[in-house]
Amino acid sequence: MSKVYFSNWQGEIVDNRGKDQDDWAEVSAKLPVNYNKDLATKAFVGWDGFALFDSDVDVVKLAMNYARQYQEYSQACGRCTPGRWGGRILYDMLDKIARGEGEYSDLEHLKEVSSTMTSTSKCEIGKTVPVPILGMIEHFEDQFNILIKEQKKSPWYDEEDDKYIANVTAPCTDMCPSHVDIPAYIEGVRDLNYEHSLRSTRQTMPLAHVCGRVCPHPCEDACRRGNLDESISIMELKRIGADWESDHAQEWFHPQKPKKAKNDGKKVAVIGAGPAGLTAAYYLALEGISVTIFEELPVLGGEVAVGVPQYRMPIEKYNKDIELVTSMPTVEVVTNHRVSADRLKEIEEEFDATLLAFGTRLSKTIRCENERPEIKGYWGAIEMLDKVNLWHKYRIGSPASNELKGKTVVCVGGGFTSMDVVRCSIRDGAKKVVMLYRRDEKTIIRNTTLEEYTEAVEEGVEFIFYSAINKIITDKKDNLKKLLIDKYELIPDPNGGRAKLEKIEGASFEMECDYVIPAVSQAADLQILPKEWELSMTSWGTLQTNGKDYMTSRPGIFAAGDCEYGPMTIVNAVGQAKRAASVISRYIYSGEITLTDDEIMEDHMNKLKVYNKKEKVSGWMPGVPREVSEKLETDLRKDNNKEVNLGLTSQEAQAESERCMRCYYLGMVAV
Repeated sequence: MSKVYFSNWQGEIVDNRGKDQDDWAEVSAKLPVNYNKDLATKAFVGWDGFALFDSDVDVVKLAMNYARQYQEYSQACGRCTPGRWGGRILYDMLDKIARGEGEYSDLEHLKEVSSTMTSTSKCEIGKTVPVPILGMIEHFEDQFNILIKEQKKSPWYDEEDDKYIANVTAPCTDMCPSHVDIPAYIEGVRDLNYEHSLRSTRQTMPLAHVCGRVCPHPCEDACRRGNLDESISIMELKRIGADWESDHAQEWFHPQKPKKAKNDGKKVAVIGAGPAGLTAAYYLALEGISVTIFEELPVLGGEVAVGVPQYRMPIEKYNKDIELVTSMPTVEVVTNHRVSADRLKEIEEEFDATLLAFGTRLSKTIRCENERPEIKGYWGAIEMLDKVNLWHKYRIGSPASNELKGKTVVCVGGGFTSMDVVRCSIRDGAKKVVMLYRRDEKTIIRNTTLEEYTEAVEEGVEFIFYSAINKIITDKKDNLKKLLIDKYELIPDPNGGRAKLEKIEGASFEMECDYVIPAVSQAADLQILPKEWELSMTSWGTLQTNGKDYMTSRPGIFAAGDCEYGPMTIVNAVGQAKRAASVISRYIYSGEITLTDDEIMEDHMNKLKVYNKKEKVSGWMPGVPREVSEKLETDLRKDNNKEVNLGLTSQEAQAESERCMRCYYLGMVAV
């Protein structure tokens, strides 16, 4: 809720003109009343209207600058005359009025052009830019009329234009934790310009091979195409450019020309070579800053390398993402290097800033009776997946089939890690694989993906829902023999609250098994942190930051990824690390924590929730089917580690990309 002088945002009219400020009514939307902690916002203009937070706002100049900001973005497409040239006409007419040379006919011309843009532009930015401008003319027509009548300049006309800060997003981009410019990389695929596609992705996401394969794609839940028929296959289109680059042995398609090494003595340490650590190192290196990555494992890539199976994320593809980072001249990597608390103190002294990105590699327990790690047959998910993947990907250790072949495996969980456990168990020869989950089928699909769940069922994994282990039963030699499993049911809350799980008395049963593998969640190994630092922690046992600049409570020590947030998706870790790298790149020189205007606006736009699930999309032909990539047949995949998802063909990818509606939206603040 925000107090406003006037707002028509999302059709909600809040008009406090003529009232004392103390009596102003509030608007329901989370509008950016304060640009940052030190600067108030005078006005916000966007795709769904405008809001004034100050009575002393020059609405004519505000409208003119919104049209001016649009010029930069309308040039990016140029595929339709209304969108490209209509915006130019809006700006010219508004500037003419603002400089005191307008005519009453100009207002009619503005309305006519706005109507044409709204109804005929091919993309949303062209359709929506006129919306707030028309609203300003409607509700503040007197400000326009007086400038025309008296032929005088608007009050702010000759002042500096740096008071107007704009940002462009899209519903999919806004929902993406890494804020990838999704319409841009899809456009590159559509135009068969894979270099453009990959450069667009790498503006905020360097791990294109990875996130084109194992991302849970929350962006697709915010795809406006889904309001019309089916959402775009956003994730699968991301891998097209990356695969083309590596398959054709191209030079690296960086989003910008890497800067030369600064050689100024400044250097940054990164603890952990997983997605967060690699991402931070890449964007720091693009700025010419020296980075050293310290990794405990003998290989790079973190949990994606040793946790995500080969059939989902082929290591040869991931290695290309890793090589993109390690090929940067200012990046140094140290493997087999476990950073202890004492070593971390040394690193802090040696480096100008340190990013903690060590992930969460401790398996949490089931919390049942007689649960003990020393039981023969009790195997933590992280340890199990380490063994599987170090062998299949690097030939380190020995095959897990030595333990699993012909055995019965029970996994407890309901997320990606548990899916990896059960599907790897199938591939390593287990005769029976069961997943126990406390919730239902819909929840496990929401936690992972429909594709992942469907493929697991096809491969022979048995799912038992609304179930949990009560007790682990062993023999006299402490060998696992069987499990006592309780059944549950959901009991609706009579007051309309969340339904509760209640045990069904008399429904418990025993299940014989050879291995029980807890995959309920993971925790961070915090022994790395010096106790005397007394770093602030969250209630989840992770490092606390403010979630915007990723500085911990100790100056110069940053955190991103799982150790900051808890077990999360790869794209979340990448998004955090990209922001952290940006902040660090300025901090090591100024000693101050700052965000760029783009980052501040990114946060404001995210609060506004660009995607409207209830929107009725018009102007597009519905019923154009979504392209579905070919999957390896079940019998050809379940006993090996061949990649399951074969991806879209060039023709399928182009057809799918043509379904994109290019839903860019422009937002601007006046400060």
